[in-house]
Amino acid sequence: MEKDCLISVNPSSQKSLALDNGMPWGVQQIKAPQAWGVTTGHRVKVGVIDTGIDFNHPDLRHSLLRGINLLNRSKMPYDDNGHGTHIAGTIAAANGMHGMIGVAPRALIAPVKAFDHNGSAFVSDIILGIEWCVRNGIDVINMSFGMKNRSKALLGAVTNAYNSGVIIVASSGNDGKLRSVDYPARYPQTISVGATNRSRRVAPFSNRGAHIDIYAPGEKITSAWLRGNYNEMSGTSMATSHVSGAIALLLSLYPHLTPAEIKLIMKRSMQPLRNAKNRRSSTGELDIVRMLQAAEKL
Repeated sequence: MEKDCLISVNPSSQKSLALDNGMPWGVQQIKAPQAWGVTTGHRVKVGVIDTGIDFNHPDLRHSLLRGINLLNRSKMPYDDNGHGTHIAGTIAAANGMHGMIGVAPRALIAPVKAFDHNGSAFVSDIILGIEWCVRNGIDVINMSFGMKNRSKALLGAVTNAYNSGVIIVASSGNDGKLRSVDYPARYPQTISVGATNRSRRVAPFSNRGAHIDIYAPGEKITSAWLRGNYNEMSGTSMATSHVSGAIALLLSLYPHLTPAEIKLIMKRSMQPLRNAKNRRSSTGELDIVRMLQAAEKL
């Protein structure tokens, strides 16, 4: 038996603020709006294993499935932290007129509450969350958290999801290290995500290097927050939600793509980063227009 470790949502800086124009810069940078004429992620189910969700947020109300609260099965997965609501907003907020719009505004979020109000969870609850997603026909699992130690049981759950055709997107961690990536992002069955800033450079806090599959905007990201508010946060957590939204756009057009095919499409369609020395070998930034073109050729 292995020890049931505590795991936390990746800590990040944050400040609350008003929304300026409804279109967060990250959603624009990855070219999501250029894809909306073809795909909005319609009915693709994204499981967000996190702190829950603000079910009353006007930007999220139309994008929610019931989900599950693993900390208290008799309650809805309400968010008492904010992190999960922020992640869900980037993936699928859909209130362009008055609020914000996410990467895949017609995707459906299944909130899986495994983390408490402090942003802490036991690995055993994460595993239950993954298993719940596989049983309930979830297409993509967003895992904006990480831990340093490897867990055989977590790897087993991730592998089972992968073999069932569920795509897992995980954040690489905020240690600013070159060759270090958190688990579960380090497992090859996941898509591991690093963070970039507005100038398409790797954000200083982001882990980087060969273990990262793709980078996406993660610095000063505005998204939904508790009580109908908005909050700006930085972290590879935020980058991960951009990639989950992009995969929802892709799956809405090509529902039969496997996790391996999706990783291949992402690898073939990345934009080179601004500060990459060796452009051929380096991992690049998510570009949804190029991603959809690469999917056509597969």
